[in-house]
Order: sequence, then structure tokens, then C-alpha cells
Amino acid sequence: MKKTLLRLCLGLAIFFLVMLSVVLVRTTQFTSKQVAVKPAAAVSIDEKISADHLARSLKFQTISFQDPAQFDHDEFLTLHQYLENTFPRVHSVLDREVVGDFSLLYTWEGQHTSLKPILLMAHMDVVPIEPGTEGDWSQPPFGGEISDGYIWGRGAIDDKASLMGLFEAVEWLLGKDYKPNRTVYLAFGHDEEVGGNHGAHHIAALLKSRDVDLEYVLDEGLAIVYGVLPGISKPVAMVGIAEKGYVSVELSAKVEGGHSAMPSGDSTIGILSGAIHKLIENPMPAKISDPVAQMFDYIGPEMNFLMRLIFANQWLFGGMIKAKLASSPITNATVRTVTSPTVFQAGVKENVLPQEARAIVNFRLLPGDSIAEVMAHIHHTTDDSRIDIVSLKSSATEASFVSDTGSPSFALLLETIRQVFPDVLVAPGLMMGGSDSKHYANLSHNIYRFVPFRIGPEDIAMAHGTNERIAVTNYTEIINFYIQLIRNSN
Repeated sequence: MKKTLLRLCLGLAIFFLVMLSVVLVRTTQFTSKQVAVKPAAAVSIDEKISADHLARSLKFQTISFQDPAQFDHDEFLTLHQYLENTFPRVHSVLDREVVGDFSLLYTWEGQHTSLKPILLMAHMDVVPIEPGTEGDWSQPPFGGEISDGYIWGRGAIDDKASLMGLFEAVEWLLGKDYKPNRTVYLAFGHDEEVGGNHGAHHIAALLKSRDVDLEYVLDEGLAIVYGVLPGISKPVAMVGIAEKGYVSVELSAKVEGGHSAMPSGDSTIGILSGAIHKLIENPMPAKISDPVAQMFDYIGPEMNFLMRLIFANQWLFGGMIKAKLASSPITNATVRTVTSPTVFQAGVKENVLPQEARAIVNFRLLPGDSIAEVMAHIHHTTDDSRIDIVSLKSSATEASFVSDTGSPSFALLLETIRQVFPDVLVAPGLMMGGSDSKHYANLSHNIYRFVPFRIGPEDIAMAHGTNERIAVTNYTEIINFYIQLIRNSN
């Protein structure tokens, strides 16, 4: 018995020593992935003029409403004219096409047709201002004001700084007689905020009909964040290598209704409320998807020894990492297909039991989860034959594929970011929302989502919220970034 116990203890000791050795070896091999590059030469840009250009573009109320009847054609057409007047070199050298009535595609012919072209994207439309919040803005939301070192207005971040920054970069390069070796496409959709089905979708179809095969696509997405990632003191440029999918599901129930003085056991509001409560309390399982695992591969080596040890050994500590991320609302979305009830409609009078009730629940799909799995999860979790469950397919999109961080395109992007922003770390990441880039999935294997906005914890809600703004200095950096990226892409 003693010998058996001794053998067991010895075996356990050897096992733990082997495990410790593996953990320590992997930790010592977990080295920085940041590339050492020489900072890019300073570019002379008139900061005041470029800031004024952006500010003026924010005055155009190019709003995408959920109701297509509210679409204001004139605002987009006047923005088109403003772009033409503001960037004369772009409009005299590049070929310009209007697609889907209001989206724009520019072609800057390269000198070597054997090289694959690149596509740089932005969108012209913005989300509406929530009624009743106009007075909460420090500056008028469509005033296009420059104040306290910031450019204020709806679209300053999402996404007219990208739109105008690309125009400024190309206009500057043309002023230096620059000619690209490879063709550069500039694509600007007009309905990204409602799915891009009339803008980016048609641009992508047009390019596909011309057999265009893109080296890479760069769209809006993630940013340079600071004070957001625990254990990292430096700013981190997060490059989206994938984006979550999207599906909204309608749940509805019908009963006889009646007078509120004589309620029956079944209530449409009660039925749907119970179902939604079940969905919230029983979310889809958490998992560390490939983009998040790769993010830790890039930022982990920059942390202290204990954190390096943990992230170097995700095979061992993955459960702990996953649980920690799932415990916070901000990071929970990185490890889970999230459940968000967004609409609830029922009742017409305070003393009438509604015969019908309707709710919409929005799901943002983690790469690896599918819409079919979401629907199965809803049916299994609610388990109520009184409820009709229907996917709103018109806006549904599966999660994107994961772009390769080992590709030359990602290496070029990483190098460019480090050249223009030598103070930042670079890491791949997962984009929580959606973008127009999903429409280009069959035109390139390399789709990235990044604009170098400097974003702190207090700025996260600005894009679709109140007091959207961008620092003048940061906007100048964005222009510099696009200039350097186009130069490096040759």
C-alpha cells in the first residue's frame, strides 16, 4: 500500500514538474511580435485647412434612417459636390463613378497592372441624433464647429474622418506628383449604417463583374485604445481581422385578450417577458475565438511575467481567461454571441389586455457561431409553443472569416502603424459591430478594419452617442497614416 502511494505521489510530482517545465518554456518563448521600424518622415499638412474641411463635411446631414422614406437625397448630392470642389486634384486624376445612386467609387490607376489593387473604404452616412438629446451636445451636432482643439459633430468619428482623411491623403500625394505602382480603389458607401445593401453591396458587385482581385481591403473598425486593456500601459492599435455576425429575431405571441379586470392565466406580455428573461439568463456559451486568442498572442508578451505566463499558456488557463472576460459587460462581448432585446410592442390601452405582443432580440455572432445555431438556441431556451420565432433575414449576416495575420498585407499594415505611431503597440482583434467590408468578402482574403482614432474609456460611446468629436491633432495623424499606407502599398 505504501509503495503504491509512493508511486502515485512520485507520478504526480513528475507530472507537475513536466507541466511546470512546459509552462515556463512556453513563457520564455512568448516574445514580442512588435516590429522595429524607423518612424516615417514628417509630412507637411496644413492642420487648420484640413480640420476646416472635415468640419464643413459634418454640416451635411447625410443620415441613414431605419425608414427609407426619411432618406434625404439632396444632402448626399450636395456632399458629393462639396467633395468635388474641395479636392480638385482627386477629381481631375481619378476616375469617379456613382454607384447605387449615391455611393462613390474612385479608381486611381496604377503603373503596374500585374500588381493586385487595394481598396480603401469609408462611408458617407451617419446615424440620427436621438430626439430630445440635442441639448446635451456641447456643440450643435450638425454645426461642424472647431472648439477646444476638437472637431465636433455627428460623423466626426463614424465615419467622415475616414472619408475626408482619405481624400486629404490622395489630394496631398497628387500634389507631390505621386503615382502608385498598384491601382488604388476608394469606395464610399451611402448606407452603411443600415447595412450597406444599396451602396457597398453594389460597389462590390461591380468590381466582381470586372474580375477585380484585391490584395487587401481596409475599412473602418477598431482604433488606437488606451486605458481599456488591463495590464497594458501603452496605447494599442487594434486591427480588426474579423467582425461579428448579426441577426435580429422576432418573437410574437397571440391570445384572446380581454378586460384587465378579468385577466386570464395567459398574457402576451407575460409570455414574451418570460421568454426574453430566459434568453438573457441563459446566453450562448462563452468561447475564446481565434481573433481574441491572437490578440492575446500580441499583447501578452508586453505584460508582466505573471500575465505573460497566463497568456502564453492559453491551453491551460483558457477557462480562467474566458471566465474573467465574461464577467464584465465590456469584455463579455469578445467571448460570446451576445443577446440584446431591443424592441417590445404590446397594448393599446391601460385597461385592455393585448391580444398580440411582439419583441425583437438582436444577436451579435461570435466567429464560429452561426445564425442556425442562434435560432436553435432560441427555440431550445424559450421552449414555448405559444411563441412564434422568425429571423429577420433582410439584415442577417454571418460572422466574417478571420483574415490571416501571417499575410504580407497584415505585415504591411503593422509596419505602417508603427511608422506613423511609434508609441503604440499593434494587435489583431475582433470588431464587435458590423461594417461595409462584409460585402467585399469574395474580393479579397485580406480584409482589415482599422482607423487610427485615439480612443480612451470615456470616448467609447461617442460614435453613435452625444458629443461625437475628434481631436484636430488626431485627425492630422489619420491623414498621415493614409499617406504612408498608400506609399507602403507599392
